[in-house]
Amino acid sequence: MRSTEPTVAAIVREQTGAAWSRARGLCSEGRVTVDGERCLDPASRVTPGAVVIVDERAPKLRPGLPEGAIAYFDRDVVVVDKPAGMLSIAYEPGDKDTLVDCTRALLRRMRGRGFDRGLGVVQRLDKDTSGLMVFARTADAKRILAMQFRAHDIERAYYAIAHGAVAAKRVETHLVMDRGDGLRGSYGHFRRPRGGIPPEAKRSVTHVRPIAPLAGATLVECRLETGRQHQIRIHLSELGHPLVGERVYIRDYAGPKIESTRPMLHARVLGFVHPRTGQRMSFERDAPDDFRAMIESLRPTRR
Repeated sequence: MRSTEPTVAAIVREQTGAAWSRARGLCSEGRVTVDGERCLDPASRVTPGAVVIVDERAPKLRPGLPEGAIAYFDRDVVVVDKPAGMLSIAYEPGDKDTLVDCTRALLRRMRGRGFDRGLGVVQRLDKDTSGLMVFARTADAKRILAMQFRAHDIERAYYAIAHGAVAAKRVETHLVMDRGDGLRGSYGHFRRPRGGIPPEAKRSVTHVRPIAPLAGATLVECRLETGRQHQIRIHLSELGHPLVGERVYIRDYAGPKIESTRPMLHARVLGFVHPRTGQRMSFERDAPDDFRAMIESLRPTRR
């Protein structure tokens, strides 16, 4: 049965009038309590009668990573499970507490200051996407991993919760920066194509497979054959099944929308060839609590 209890973020938003992103931020910053206990999970459900207090002046909780966030590390690479709500890297001056920052800090705590070295960025995840990422720890490792990403030799599988009943499908399109209405999208999807595919368009392939039917949605696996920015979000939206929690690629969706504090997307599987040893490596991490809670809230009622 779908839960009717509101999320903490929904109550924070109601109390403060803040946008969804700010409501989530107040939780992750440690400025929200439920019955006197700090609540860091904006997607947790609030039982009737619980007292939610928002203190926007409370000291900000410094984000970090638990030791369990590191799935693997050696002198060449580190594989880390990124929490939702954390930037992968700094995009603007002043961006702090990124995954790069927190991973380096965690490695220092685990191994001491002598283990503190730069991390080479070879991939990114959206701020609100959770899941596995790899960083390089040497120049050679960065070069070799980057080659694997460019050659589409990296194994990447995501779990997503998408609106509607999603069928298995291989999606191949060419993504452009502006499909005709200011949004990224597939060439020819929003506006009738004129002439051939533009040279700047990027071939993009996603393999979609339904995992479980939900109430008004489907849990799906998306395997990337290519890895373009927002590829899964765009392809699912253009199939008519935008992510639950999608804020950008949902303007064309006319069906009933399921509210969520973030887009429900989790990088579950990551595989690559080790840049020094040549060994094939694969890692898997389950989705975080908010993702699993959304699945449970949408479980069909059994009769």
